[in-house]
Amino acid sequence: MTLRVQILKDKFSQSLGLPFKELLPESAIKLAISELKIKYKKRLFDPLITLWAFLSQVLDTDKTCHNAVSKIIAHLAESELEIPSTDTSGYCQARARLPEKLLEKLFNYSAQNLEEKVTEENLWCGRNVKVIDGSTVSMPDTVENQKQYPQPSSQQTGCGFPIAKIGVIFSLATGAAIALCIDVLNTHDIKLARRLYSFLKPNDVLLGDRAFCAYADLFAIKQLDCDAIFRKHSSRTTTMRKGKIIGDCDKLVTWYKPKSCPKGLSKDEFDALPKNITVREIYYYIVIPGFRTGRVSLITTLLDKATYSTLDIVGLYGKRWDVKLDLRHLKTTLGMDILRCKSPSMIRKEIHVYLLAYNLIRSLMWSAGITHNTPPNRLSLQGTRHHLLNFIPKLETAHSQKRIRLYRSLLKIIVHKVVPDRPARTEPRVTKRRPKAYPRLTKPRHELRKQLQTA
Repeated sequence: MTLRVQILKDKFSQSLGLPFKELLPESAIKLAISELKIKYKKRLFDPLITLWAFLSQVLDTDKTCHNAVSKIIAHLAESELEIPSTDTSGYCQARARLPEKLLEKLFNYSAQNLEEKVTEENLWCGRNVKVIDGSTVSMPDTVENQKQYPQPSSQQTGCGFPIAKIGVIFSLATGAAIALCIDVLNTHDIKLARRLYSFLKPNDVLLGDRAFCAYADLFAIKQLDCDAIFRKHSSRTTTMRKGKIIGDCDKLVTWYKPKSCPKGLSKDEFDALPKNITVREIYYYIVIPGFRTGRVSLITTLLDKATYSTLDIVGLYGKRWDVKLDLRHLKTTLGMDILRCKSPSMIRKEIHVYLLAYNLIRSLMWSAGITHNTPPNRLSLQGTRHHLLNFIPKLETAHSQKRIRLYRSLLKIIVHKVVPDRPARTEPRVTKRRPKAYPRLTKPRHELRKQLQTA
């Protein structure tokens, strides 16, 4: 058993461990296991091997547990050692034994480690910008998942899937995920955001859409010695008759404390709010054909026009769309849109492993971009994933010197795939490929089976 475990550790450290050595070294994983006082027996699937296999599983296009176990069997067969059973229960039980706290800790470690690589030239006006947004993920229709993360109330029982709401903060400089929270579907984005503000660091600038633009939240962010740029909520009207004009379409206005306590705030939190705050309002027009929005109004706590010009803020808000691309990479490119685990605790673990794998790919893109003087955020995440998956088998079998050469070649070819900059690009929101002509599932499947049997 000891020899088989060591063989697997060597294989994984040579393949996944080498590209990610700067962001998530083996020593950091062992330290986290030690700090959380995780005790485990001498099994084939110890926490380290299970974590590496889990990461390999979410990175692969075939995300089945059978495929993950098959890789482990192939590693051991190559070394002419006794191979384990092809049954996936041992691996699934090992994943279930991984504590949520461990995966959460490693995700936070990866985010912090990548943030430390950001230099002054990667900042916006000397500030680190974070982008916040919410999304949803679907999961298997099991009793446990439905109880924890119910399906939309508009769907009939048995005709939908459990859905969880996630809130994520991304770094604009690196594209990495910084913080995560998970809740039920009908949770408002602003409730998720209030659980994420603690991950902000002094001097950060938080970028978000109109869902986050609330009086209490602007005050809370300023209390953290941070600033915010949000799109103005539709419930507030825009007028140039009020406020101090400081430029074209740019003014300082006074917002007053709401008369009644908003939902989501406790009475103590509401009482602690000041009577008024001064914010900066900027509005501009979009004349690009195909854009749904014609006029945009921004609210920000960046009041100094000399340091933060109107064009700087408008240009920065235009980059807020990057968070949609980051979420698309997570859900579509990596496949997190439809999760596979059948219990709520495993669903949360799976989400954290996806985010950890996403950050590891971002770290590889960062290393390639910095090494070869190419903007890391212009590199293709899908291309990086393809190159990594194709290099992994070669890294596993190479000797130490050749392995370093392969890793350098990997960094070199990653920068060959640069995503073109296409500002103001417009495309019709239509699909060409027709869906299959099957009717929708409007009744539980067991009822439809009975209809077939009685027909």
